[in-house]
Amino acid sequence: MLIPRQPAPALRLATLDHGAFDLAAESAGRFILIAFYRGLHCPICAGYLKELERQVPAFAERGVSVIAVSSDGEQRARAMADKIGASALRIGHGLDLAKAREWGLYISASRGVTSIGIEEPALFSEPGVFLLRPDRTVYWLSVQSMPFVRPNFGEIVKALDFVIKNDYPARGEQA
Repeated sequence: MLIPRQPAPALRLATLDHGAFDLAAESAGRFILIAFYRGLHCPICAGYLKELERQVPAFAERGVSVIAVSSDGEQRARAMADKIGASALRIGHGLDLAKAREWGLYISASRGVTSIGIEEPALFSEPGVFLLRPDRTVYWLSVQSMPFVRPNFGEIVKALDFVIKNDYPARGEQA
């Protein structure tokens, strides 16, 4: 289990249009936001990532670098990027499921073809959103076992205004 104020696991993977992502080398003013999503097969993910794409400039104004990550391969990740019209959002792909487990993500097995007619991978990770400090310690996290009812990116942006103004510390650090 990841704990606020403790180091996040390493994360290195390819992105579609922004070169390799390496958390250890990530440059961020105030925070790094990592949004793990289920993959191309998930219609909820598409809507969620569209909203994240829309919020990337607001995060950038607050010194937050952003990446969305899934275990999908490059081809499926590209299809998702095209579907959501990604231009500002970095999309990482090829997340190893062992690495997903290190991040505390839940893993699900395929149930076949989804409601949008896309086959689920044999195994894939469920969603999670992580906000890390520039020193790679966990500030805030939300991990889900289901695809439904995720943290709202607009609300996260508003919360960041409060956090920045008040130098609000990470909470939940008592294990």
